Amino acid sequence: MAILIFSIMVVLLLLGFPMMIPLIAGSTVGFYEVFGDFDRMQFMIQQMMGGIRPAALIAVPMFILSADIMTRGKSAEKLIDLVMSFVGHIKGGLAVSTACACAMFGAVSGSTQATVVAIGSPLRPRLQKGGYKDSFILALIINSSDIAFLIPPSIGMIIYGIVSKTSIPELFIAGIGPGLLILVLFSIYCIAYAYKNDIPTQEKSTWKERLLAFYHALWPLGFPVIIIGGIFGGIFSPTEAAAVSVAYALFLEGVIFKTMRFKEFYSSAVATGLVTAVVFILVAAGAAFAWILSFAQVPQEILASIGIKEMGEYGVLAVISIAFFVGCMFVDPIVVILVLVPIFAPVVDSVGLDPVLVGTIITLQVAIGSATPPFGCDIFTAIAIFKRPYFEVIKGTPPFIFILLSVAVALIFFPQIALYFRDLAFR
Repeated sequence: MAILIFSIMVVLLLLGFPMMIPLIAGSTVGFYEVFGDFDRMQFMIQQMMGGIRPAALIAVPMFILSADIMTRGKSAEKLIDLVMSFVGHIKGGLAVSTACACAMFGAVSGSTQATVVAIGSPLRPRLQKGGYKDSFILALIINSSDIAFLIPPSIGMIIYGIVSKTSIPELFIAGIGPGLLILVLFSIYCIAYAYKNDIPTQEKSTWKERLLAFYHALWPLGFPVIIIGGIFGGIFSPTEAAAVSVAYALFLEGVIFKTMRFKEFYSSAVATGLVTAVVFILVAAGAAFAWILSFAQVPQEILASIGIKEMGEYGVLAVISIAFFVGCMFVDPIVVILVLVPIFAPVVDSVGLDPVLVGTIITLQVAIGSATPPFGCDIFTAIAIFKRPYFEVIKGTPPFIFILLSVAVALIFFPQIALYFRDLAFR
């Protein structure tokens, strides 16, 4: 049955159908194979409705909306100017600023694709003028956006937390360590690249200019303070933090910066509605698909065939990492989380792995896969935004992917990279 289901899904994908269609088709075929008829189809409908019932999912459209508002406004520009004033003058400083700006915007939006648009659009022309090759620029923007998937609020972590019933606040805090490590390693590579290619430096900002940039960025810096500080301090839940972030974005862009009028806010709301509809359909279809696979004992058969239970903790984490990395090279990250997490959940429990550590590793692998050829979604976002050919966009990605995979391996052998802050906050 598993071969039939996955064959149908692959054929539909190759024919160009959006991912929700293969998921629903695979679930329907699996339902018929299990029950022999469609008389009890309401059970599958109930699973689909149950998939979008968790209250924590309310955070997803709210974070999408706040990110869209800030992308259309001036928040990203203020954050870029702040970072540039402090590190723009060092060798490779412009590239380092780009990576830092992606991390800071990630702490605001939680979305890799929003980060590519908000940070990449204004910084790519500056990097080109600074002497960087376009292949390096595009790879830097695409892969630095992965930090947005780890630094809270991460939409990927919200989805994982709901599917696996893991604490979302703990996942948020656990993502900070790996996110900062990636930022440091990317910065080192950017500096090395600048020295190797003799990239000229920019004029050093005065302390007056730095203080002015900091003053202008104070309002956007309030986002991570509100979100991380509020959750960390127990003031509100991740869902409530999402609502606060929308209110803060509206106040910031509408009242403080006055960059958006009602028409722009309406456009943001419509765009968010469209994206949310797609996400929730995927979540519902993924829930039904996972239920059918579980009911038919497909996960148990697949995992038993590779002997995963005899591999131990390191072996299980390695298999999980490979599965999610490869999956996101071809399919949307949310779909991969929805499909694969229920498959690996019994093994994670039986081996005794920390679900927060597993969630952090999965989120990182999902982020890496979304920026990795052949079909990483961030690659196609960059192609659409920057209007560059596919091979030029992916040409400079290997060094960044190597760094990201190195961090993933380090997480397996040194879990405290992720768990130190979690334990400090919740233990």
